[in-house]
Amino acid sequence: MTFYQELQLSSVGSKQLIKNTTDPKEKRRHILIYNFKVYLVMAFCVAVVTLYSKLTGNDNSVVGVTVLLAMLVLRQADFGIRTTHGLISIAGIFAILMGGPRLANMLPPVGAFVVNIVCIMLLMVLGCHNVIMYNHSTFVLGYLLLLGYDVTGKAYLYRVAGLAAGMVVCMFVFYKNQKNRPYRRTFLDLFREFDIRSARNVWYIKLTFIVSSAMLIVSLLGLPRAMWAGIACMSVCLPFTEDCPQRAADRGMFNIVGCLLFIVLYKVLPPSMYSMIGIIGGIGVGYSAGYKWQTVFNTFGALSIASSLFGIPMAVALRAGINIVASAYTIVCNRIFDRTYKNCTCTNT
Repeated sequence: MTFYQELQLSSVGSKQLIKNTTDPKEKRRHILIYNFKVYLVMAFCVAVVTLYSKLTGNDNSVVGVTVLLAMLVLRQADFGIRTTHGLISIAGIFAILMGGPRLANMLPPVGAFVVNIVCIMLLMVLGCHNVIMYNHSTFVLGYLLLLGYDVTGKAYLYRVAGLAAGMVVCMFVFYKNQKNRPYRRTFLDLFREFDIRSARNVWYIKLTFIVSSAMLIVSLLGLPRAMWAGIACMSVCLPFTEDCPQRAADRGMFNIVGCLLFIVLYKVLPPSMYSMIGIIGGIGVGYSAGYKWQTVFNTFGALSIASSLFGIPMAVALRAGINIVASAYTIVCNRIFDRTYKNCTCTNT
């Protein structure tokens, strides 16, 4: 395996390669390449987010994160349709990211709930035809991040410009990597094939409603960071219902672990290094092959921002509480949806 090929491996693939290598010299080589890849990706991410912050303002650094995540996914994933038609999907996804979060934030909670239902459902249809690829997690996450870190006025115009530029880059990357895909299905087939009786489309509806309603409840309670509830629900609401309870348990437990480790870092590090906690979390995610530790290290970035707004105790309580309750809420809603779907299917039969 060449140096470049090893750089393309996921964390799971790299760790498996290291584990299976018996020659000490080769093992050291694989370890060095793996470490190099982690820091290379981290440096690239920091560079992209920093560039966006410089060009569009610090309030729009989340745009850099959104575009970066989309670009990394579109390097390898497709939409199950002709590549040229996939470009239309990308345009539709970015149009939703440009307008949906801003519109939702202009409305009261119930109005925002309706907008979120429409936008998230469209993101699912446009970006997640092949559920195994898990594309929805990137696009819905981007929507929720933009929703949670809203801007207005001139900053919003810069946000739209930044997303438009990111869209062009994503289109280029997608077409370059996916142009030889032999699909015959078209963009319109994404909508023609929508069947409310199919398991995939039921999952679309479940995820859309659970994520949107969870954020509605948090907003009606007057709590900040409603997007955390949405992200937690999205993460737990998997295409295969039997996988959800374990994911919910992991989400709740390892958010608590992440909060505790964040507190330790906050106590141990000098104030001048507090800004590094988010970067430490990013590096940790790079080394994490599984969902559990990715959840732990993702907590660092979220709490770094929230603690500056609400203080450590409030930020930690919000993070842990919202994630635990949102995970449990997803399981309950999942069961209700599945039971209702089963009863309706039996009745129609």
